[in-house]
Order: sequence, then C-alpha cells, then structure tokens
Amino acid sequence: MKNRTVLISGSSIAGPALAYWLHRHGFVPTIVERAPALRDGGYAVDFRGEAHLTVLRRMGILDAVERAKTGMGSMSYVNAAGKQQAKMPADLFAGDVEILRGDLGRILYDTTKDFTEYVFGDSITSLHEDADGVNVTFERGAPRRFDLVVGADGLHSNTRRLTFGPEERFVKHLGLYCAIFTTANHLGLDHTGHAYRTAGRLVALYSARHNAEAKAVFYFASPLMDLNRRDVARQQEILAEQFTGNGWQSDRLVGEMRRAPDFYFDSVGQVHMDAWTRGRVALVGDAAYCPSSLSGMGSGLALVGAYVLAGELAAAGGDHRVAFARYEQEMRGYATGCQKMGDGVAKLMVPGSRLLASFLNRYYKLMPYLPGKNMAATMARKAAENITLRDYESLRRPA
Repeated sequence: MKNRTVLISGSSIAGPALAYWLHRHGFVPTIVERAPALRDGGYAVDFRGEAHLTVLRRMGILDAVERAKTGMGSMSYVNAAGKQQAKMPADLFAGDVEILRGDLGRILYDTTKDFTEYVFGDSITSLHEDADGVNVTFERGAPRRFDLVVGADGLHSNTRRLTFGPEERFVKHLGLYCAIFTTANHLGLDHTGHAYRTAGRLVALYSARHNAEAKAVFYFASPLMDLNRRDVARQQEILAEQFTGNGWQSDRLVGEMRRAPDFYFDSVGQVHMDAWTRGRVALVGDAAYCPSSLSGMGSGLALVGAYVLAGELAAAGGDHRVAFARYEQEMRGYATGCQKMGDGVAKLMVPGSRLLASFLNRYYKLMPYLPGKNMAATMARKAAENITLRDYESLRRPA
C-alpha cells in the first residue's frame, strides 16, 4: 500500500467520514481542525435515499443517527401575528432521517477518535509537495510530512486556497446570508417549525432535541460583504440591523441572539471547480462541491464523497494519481446533480419584493391541492440516489 499517511483538514462531516474509511482500508489518518474543540449547534442536516443510508449503514452509525434524529414534521409559514398561512410537508425538509449537525459531528468523532489523531486549535499555513510526499507547516504545531493531504474544510476551504488559488475563483455567492443559533423553545413547538417571510428576509424557529430547545434561523438578501468571518460582534450587529422591527418573533430572537452559545453566521454559496485534485492534494465535501445550505444535499454529498475517495485510494493500492482520477469520474455527475437542487432556491426562499412574498405564501397554501405537489421532494430524492456505490472492500488491493 502506497501513501498510507493522510492529513485531513476539517473535522465537521466529510473529514471524520473520510478518516473512518481510510482507516478501514489500511491508511493512517490525521485530522487538523482550526476550532479549539468539536463545534456544537448548527442547523439540521438530512439524508435521503439509499446512497446516503447505505454509507451510514456501512459505517455502522445509522442506528446512532436514528436515535438522535430530530423527528421533524411539517414547517408552517405564518404571518406577523403568527397565524398559519401555509404548511410545507416534512419530506421536503427532513428526507429519510434528519439530525442536528452538531449531533452528527459528535457521532462521527466518537466513531473515529480511537484510530484517528485529532489536532484541534491549529490549521495549515503552507503545503510543499515533492515526488514522495507533502511537507506541511501549521499555525501552532511543528512542521510535519504526510503522503497525501485532503481538504475537508468547507465553503471557505483553507486547503483549496493554498492549493488552487483565491476563494473568489471558485465560490459563487447566491445573494444571501444566513445565521443560526440555539435558543429556548418559547413557542412550545412540537417537532415542527414556523417561518415568517418578508421582502428580502426570512426568520424561522424550529424545535430541536425533542422539543427541549429550538433553533433560530435567519436569511437575508445581500451582495457579498467584506467581513471578517471571526468577528462575531460585527456579524450580530448586521443581523440586528436587518431584522429589528421586521415583525413576528424577529425582535425577541434578535435580543436572544447575543446570549446564544453557538452563534453561526455566513454567506450562502456554491463551489464550482474544474478539478478537485492537484498533485498529492484532494478536496472533498463542501470544499470541493458545496451545493449550498439551501439544497438539503450538502451532508449526504459529503458522506458519499468521503466514501468514494477513500475507496478509490484503496482500490488503487494507494496510488493517488489513479485514485484521484477515478474519484473525480465517479463523483462529478453526482455532485453536479446535487448542486442543481440549490439553484434558484434563494429567490424562492427569500423573495426580493413584498408582492412576490405574498404570492409565494398563497401558492404554498394551495400546493397540497395542486398537481405535482410532491415534485420538489421527488427531484431531491432522485438527485440523492443518482449514484451507484461500488463495493470497495472487494476491490481493495492487498497491502
């Protein structure tokens, strides 16, 4: 087996999933994560279709994911007084199983921590490749050498920037910003959520962890801003400016925002690249082909991508040149299909005018009675299942 030592940047979903499969196939994974510890909180992520469930099942974590699932039902759009205007079916949002991102991250960490070296509170500063490996320097730790490096570090991938170039070459801004944090379930929501939409804005509250808490979610239309992604105070100021006086629960949630333990704020975008690998470096998950948080596909796509990348490395006996080419061949069409689920969603979720917002509310109210009412959920399931997973255990070359 060639190239056994693999450095993975990012400990969210794609990174630990890749570490699991690399170890399974005889590689030695190390994960470096900028955050000082596992990140809790975050929005709910969902898995739909046999491809997603097959990867979870083969990893042996499907039962744990099922136990921690949100159990979300339908989502209601309400007016300023909180009166229901329309109800969206659960399958459109939750798929076959939905789980909070933080809960999934904990399951993946617990599954991999005994055979994966985790280095928290550090990040890669440079990558220098030669014929036999990659010399890596870090912000805090001593330089180290690895056979391969994989960026699983999300939309704003540091690995992608160091290897392929500036973010603006690959990230397409979808015209929205989002924020999410944990708060009290003061509406008494029972495995459901309420959303309030105005021109250029959407604010929602949905129950979490079996109604013991809730997640507050904000989307607002904006061109890309020059913001420090670690300046939480400025991010909260922007959110307050956008939603104070917006109506419904907006003011209360803005007030609770500053006490939240897990405030998250970011632009909404997709990643489009002609190639996901270069030399001894590869990208996986959102770093390579982020479909955006609006698609409902990101986490499932990340799990499948990690499974395929590790499997192709095993099938090629560690030969990264063969494996990386096969990885791109196997994943390109699937990733493109998943990304299409995020196209156009921004304008439907957060319409630019009061007239369009009012029209969509009326349309959603009639949707259960219209032909093709399940079209969106059907399209999402078709995209999620549009890949045939290879059995890499049988393809693996002897060590």
